[in-house]
Amino acid sequence: MNKKKKDLIFNISVFIIFIGLVYFLLIPKGNLQTSEEVARCIGENSIVYVQVGCSHCVDQEEMFGNNSALLNKIDCFYEPDRCQDIEGTPTWKIKGKLYVGVQSIEKLQELTGC
Repeated sequence: MNKKKKDLIFNISVFIIFIGLVYFLLIPKGNLQTSEEVARCIGENSIVYVQVGCSHCVDQEEMFGNNSALLNKIDCFYEPDRCQDIEGTPTWKIKGKLYVGVQSIEKLQELTGC
């Protein structure tokens, strides 16, 4: 095999390895979810106000994966009387204070003490 072919094969190999590393290190994995213990604790120490058709609410719930059922949720579409102080969804109520918008799991853990 001549030098040009060897160089080409080497360069292609390096490129494929680089792409693989980028994919595994930088692309978020869809199957990651919050642990049951953390989700249960957050659910017991907060209320999250959501609404049917709210894409940001879906984004927030997806952070919890299958454990989103452990959250203490109020759907403002079905229970508008319980959402009079809510200006947008999702909104988290933690220790009497409202936090509007999607919150990271780390932030929710900090706020709830979980």
